[in-house]
Amino acid sequence: MGKNQAVNIFWFRRDLRLHDNAGLYHALKSDNPVLPIFIFDTNILTQLPARADRRVEFIHEALTQLQQQLIESGSSLIVYHDTPLNAFKKLIQQYTIGKVFTNHDYEPYARERDESIARFLEQHQVSFHTYKDQVIFEKQEVVKDDGRPYTVFTPYSKKWKATLNKFYLKTYPTEKYFSNFHQLAAKAVPSLRAIGFTKTGDSFPSATVDNKIIKLYDQQRDLPAIAGTTRLGVHLRFGTISVRQQAQKAIKLNETYLNELIWRDFFQMILWHFPHVGKGKAFKAEYDFIKWRNNEEEFTRWCQGNTGYPIVDAGMRELNTTGFMHNRVRMITASFLAKHLLIDWRWGEAYFAEKLLDFELASNNGNWQWAAGCGCDAAPYFRIFNPYLQTKKFDPELAYIKNWVPEFEGSNYPAPIVDHETARKRCLEVYKKALQR
Repeated sequence: MGKNQAVNIFWFRRDLRLHDNAGLYHALKSDNPVLPIFIFDTNILTQLPARADRRVEFIHEALTQLQQQLIESGSSLIVYHDTPLNAFKKLIQQYTIGKVFTNHDYEPYARERDESIARFLEQHQVSFHTYKDQVIFEKQEVVKDDGRPYTVFTPYSKKWKATLNKFYLKTYPTEKYFSNFHQLAAKAVPSLRAIGFTKTGDSFPSATVDNKIIKLYDQQRDLPAIAGTTRLGVHLRFGTISVRQQAQKAIKLNETYLNELIWRDFFQMILWHFPHVGKGKAFKAEYDFIKWRNNEEEFTRWCQGNTGYPIVDAGMRELNTTGFMHNRVRMITASFLAKHLLIDWRWGEAYFAEKLLDFELASNNGNWQWAAGCGCDAAPYFRIFNPYLQTKKFDPELAYIKNWVPEFEGSNYPAPIVDHETARKRCLEVYKKALQR
């Protein structure tokens, strides 16, 4: 170890696995031994409102497993709790670094961070190499014939499928090159407490899913009372599983499931081409003129699952208790906040960002803007979910509601926070007025 031995660095981020990892593969095939690092980014962590953040706990658990695998290869992960710039300043002092490898990230903060790190490394004659890993297609890979980005999902998905071939699904055989990890004594992964967080002990969704769930995905995914979805969102978010392998499975088993993976690519592509959506702006600028009511008491009741609409309350209670909400119910609760209560969708987006275990900016923002009518490919603003009809269609036996809102038929359950028809008319008037400017 030390300044005399040249190493290349692989920087783990949203790719917390050794297998089928694009950037890691290229690092391990490069000219120097590979030193793997992870940075608990204080620029991000200090923004988190809760000290018992289960996403940080998930990352910590994933790093612990990574470390065990690296130790078996005679290497070790080096974990920093700092800003990325400070971490690289320390690395530059300690090692002779040839190259730094990592995988692409498309979020506004990540792009700024990577540009600043690349500039810093360049000053020290260290090259910075990034690769596509968390999506199948990115940036300019699936665009219209005239080179412009798609803003509607269906034609994008058709082009996505037409462009797909085996090359894009090929896995990276990293295991062949594990002997190229830098050999060093194991370093301890800092405890959660050491980085300012506490352990909840709650379990996380499994990274392996019964193929039956995927085979029946199109039939069961909209029914919140049954386990009909994969719950893999958090694993895709932090890269503990490979999206290429999931796509391979989806192609064999269920096209509806494949479409969900394409939605992930679509929203990442939108965020890349239209970064303003990740900075608090509506995709369709005219929707920024809506006069939101923003009643704080009603927002609190929505957050707590106390609106008097059982399907909405069930979803919010599931989210608050587990860090997960069924996808169909996410649409219902989001539409209810923006359209029934006329509360700015950004308030809901921020609440989901705080609570969802599988939160990622591109999908959360894309789906909230879809629900509010202001996003790309959103339904027309005059389409307003009726929570009662949604319940009848997707939870007809009320099993989901009874699980999360057992008191919904009792005298202590609140009356609806707003009448559906009244709220619908009010929403149409407010939206129409804003869009006629």
